[in-house]
Amino acid sequence: MTLLILGIILFLATHLIRVVAPGFRLSMIDRFGETGWRVINSVMSLVSLIVLIWGYATAPVINLWFPPAGMNHLTTTLMLFAMICLVAGFLPAGHIATKTKHPIVLSIKIWAAAHLLANGDLRSVLLFVALLAWGVVLRIDYKRRVRAGDLVLKPFVSARFDAIAVVGGIVAWAVITMWLHKLLIGVAPLAM
Repeated sequence: MTLLILGIILFLATHLIRVVAPGFRLSMIDRFGETGWRVINSVMSLVSLIVLIWGYATAPVINLWFPPAGMNHLTTTLMLFAMICLVAGFLPAGHIATKTKHPIVLSIKIWAAAHLLANGDLRSVLLFVALLAWGVVLRIDYKRRVRAGDLVLKPFVSARFDAIAVVGGIVAWAVITMWLHKLLIGVAPLAM
């Protein structure tokens, strides 16, 4: 469990630098340049992700509660919306992106909350609560940055990007649900 907690701390520390230590980030950019800082931050992020995954995989399963039957189906359904939001976040703005404002962050929050519904063990609760909190902090920070003029929301471009987001989200959801989740995580979401 210690490795998981360390992984969560490292992940949050590397992924919240702009929020909690913007001066540090700017000093690193001054010192190493934008590209240098991106490389350093990417390596730190990758290391934190490896420690997080390894910590989760090796943490003991200590059940706090047993989710009601069918919760995995609700989680799987919510994940469809999370995937559509995720895809919308990488496209020029359609209605989905402009209405949600930060579709990738919304995707993270839906993903974490949905997985909390289907997992009652301590390691899952620690991981998904931390990631849900990260999403909430990012959303608050984004709102602050938009008000300050430091971040500009994507302007609406076309509704066809909504169609692309829906189709892309459904395809990504199907691949993950039917194949990838079992391969990477060891759990088939619809088999429970």
